[in-house]
Amino acid sequence: MSTVAFPPPDTPHRRGRRADAVVDHLVELIASEVLQPDQLLPVEPALCETFGVSRTVVREAIKSLEAKGLVKARQGVGTLVSAQESWNLLDPALLAAIVRHDRRYDILDQLIDVRTSLESSMAREAARRATPADVAALRELMARLDAAVREPDLLDDIDVAFHERIMLVSGNRLGRAIVHTVHAEARRSPRYVGHSALRHRRQSNRQHLAVLEAIEAGDPDAAGALMAEHIATSWQRRRPTG
Repeated sequence: MSTVAFPPPDTPHRRGRRADAVVDHLVELIASEVLQPDQLLPVEPALCETFGVSRTVVREAIKSLEAKGLVKARQGVGTLVSAQESWNLLDPALLAAIVRHDRRYDILDQLIDVRTSLESSMAREAARRATPADVAALRELMARLDAAVREPDLLDDIDVAFHERIMLVSGNRLGRAIVHTVHAEARRSPRYVGHSALRHRRQSNRQHLAVLEAIEAGDPDAAGALMAEHIATSWQRRRPTG
């Protein structure tokens, strides 16, 4: 167990930095593994000097890191970096940092697994619950997807709206909230979004249509299986190799 020296922020002595700026810097260092589990953070006076803030600000920052599961205070020892098993991966700031440093795509692969499981389940439920109005809304989004197939940025936004509509129809508020959290942060990463060829965008639209038709037909098994296939194959097309 050792106290770690870490790179200071770009403006270490700038007064008036808020606690969230200190948190952001420390989250980045922990997520990038510059700070390792069981290492001691510097003592309060050293952190105050590094970041140019008061003890009150440092204490607020440490409490925020504790809430994220990143550190733990131990009486008579100090503040230790926690093992990764303790991290709150649904914390947006932490998840965003982890995605940025996911060199082997482990967390992005796991994110796809979570999306596949939850969204396929919600597609199944949507097939049971969809009203004619819900199907009409999905049909309208499908028309917009087809019209935007040559405009990747616009298509991506409509794609998200299509999935969102299915999740809303399912009535699974918790599943939808989890997908929102993990997907919103992943979409900020070019490594997750990738670049798709026109033929792949058309293939994705065909998959969307197949899911829609299964929902319209009231076929839960087909809707769930087709949604799982769509999410998994879309990621395999985008996922960098190596």
